[in-house]
This record gives sequence, C-alpha cells and structure tokens, in this order.
Amino acid sequence: MEGSSSRPTSNQAGLLAHASRRDSSQDAETESGRDTKMHFRVCRFIMEIGVKLGMRSVPVATACVLYHNFFQRVNIHAYEPYLVAMSCVYLAGKVEEQHIRTRDIINVSHRYFNSGSAPLECDKEFWDLRDSVVQCELLILRQLNFHVSFEHPHKYLLHYLLSVRSLVNRHAWSRSPVAETSWALLRDCYHGAMCIRHTPQHIAIATLYLALNSYAVELTVGEKEWWQVLCEDVTKADIDAVISDLLQLYDMEAKCI
Repeated sequence: MEGSSSRPTSNQAGLLAHASRRDSSQDAETESGRDTKMHFRVCRFIMEIGVKLGMRSVPVATACVLYHNFFQRVNIHAYEPYLVAMSCVYLAGKVEEQHIRTRDIINVSHRYFNSGSAPLECDKEFWDLRDSVVQCELLILRQLNFHVSFEHPHKYLLHYLLSVRSLVNRHAWSRSPVAETSWALLRDCYHGAMCIRHTPQHIAIATLYLALNSYAVELTVGEKEWWQVLCEDVTKADIDAVISDLLQLYDMEAKCI
C-alpha cells in the first residue's frame, strides 16, 4: 500500500477537508511548530471522540500512542492526520478488546466537525470513507511492524497512589484532589510525543510528584525520597524532564485555542 492510498478521494473528502480548514493557520511559524500543533489538536480529537464512543482510558491512550508512533516514522504531510487518528481509534479498540464499529467512529467524527448534524447516510461517500479507515489501519500495522501492544503508566500510577496515600495524613489527603489531578495530568501527557519518549514508570512518578507539589502535600521523609522508594531507577532529572515536557504541552494548548 503506497502513501496515496491512505488519502481519501475527492468524493470522500468532505469530513476531512473540514478538519483541514479547521487546523489551517495564517501566522508565520516554523514547520516543526505547525506539525506539533497539528499533533496536539489531533490527539485532542482522539480523546474527545473516545469519550463520546464510551472508550476506556487505556484504549484511548493506546490510540494516541499508535498515532504518535506512526508519525515518528512518516512525514505528516504524506497522510491525512485525522484519517490516521480514526484508524488508530479503530485499531486501539481491537488491541485493548473494546471493539468500536467503524460506522460509529465515522459518525462521531462527523459530529465533531459538524456540530448538530445528522449521521451520515450510508451512501458511496460513507463507504469510501469506511474503506479508507480500514486501509489506513493496515498501513499503520505495516509501519509499526505489527507492534501495537504497549505498556502504559496507568497501572503504575494506581500502585503509586495507593502507596503514597498510606504515607499522607488522611485529612490532608481527603482535602486535596491529588488522585484526580494525577490522572488528569497523565491523560494530558498523551497529547504529545512525550508519552512515547519517557518510560511509563517515570511518567507515573512525575505526574504524581507534580500533583503532590501543586497541593503542597507533604510526605514523611526517610533516608530516600518517596519517589526513589517507589521506582528505584528514576532520578530527579527524569522527573524534571517529564514535567518540562508536560508544561510545554500546556503552553501548546494555549496556542491552539
């Protein structure tokens, strides 16, 4: 399958053309900056349609990782990012055993770009777009050499939260939404390629570290820092690197509004 096969024909392009117009920018910025903004917007699209499709957090995270891994290997200008995103959602549902119908993905995506519109008719345009989603899924599998199963930070963050909770005064813990903030920070990590640049354990530690510091929650200090006890190979530099990347994503979010 060549690159052109993953682009919709002129008869299919209505939905995706709307997406392209939505993300066009007239300001003068570097090509790298435009690409980063595009990836941020597309991952936000993945997350929003994932919620509307009733997907669990891990399948949505897998879809984002598939997307980032794919575009680490190919030029973003060779493929339609939103079509790739739709295929990543479809593939992630299979990988994580939460199968999502292509029709639902297409209709939810259509509503995302055309708020309040009716579902697409099952006409030639719909079936052509469905075929493009399926063909693009095969392209993604080939580009990733069928390596589509990933380890996510979620299980580590859950373990770390349970461990840290036992070290914190229960009144202080109940007053501070550390757990909710940690999960929100973790979700935000998937907007950028940092989710594949750092190890799952380091991301989990860093999001918990940032949440604890945001609410000034203090832990009992021993011979080692709490994060060294939970993850032996993590360093303060690793934590700072994850937090720095995350803060850059928040800066990117402000620019994408």
